[in-house]
Amino acid sequence: MAIIFFNDNSIEVPENSSIIEACEQLGISFGCMNGFCRTCEAYILEGYENLSPLTEKESMLKDNEGLLCQCTVNKGLIRIKQKYLN
Repeated sequence: MAIIFFNDNSIEVPENSSIIEACEQLGISFGCMNGFCRTCEAYILEGYENLSPLTEKESMLKDNEGLLCQCTVNKGLIRIKQKYLN
């Protein structure tokens, strides 16, 4: 199992789970879910090494940032803070 801490919430998910699916379980919704609108852009505060490799759509982001619709959590713990709150 992996644990995702998102803003002030946390959720335990199976390894290799989509972060966007976990956020939806917490009642957090996003825009296009294809990496274009960037409403799901987030700071990865902890556990960056536990995420899937960056996609091409994430290549222009700064270090320790990601697009939640593009990420899966491979294992362990990650701590995320959304850049643009809905």
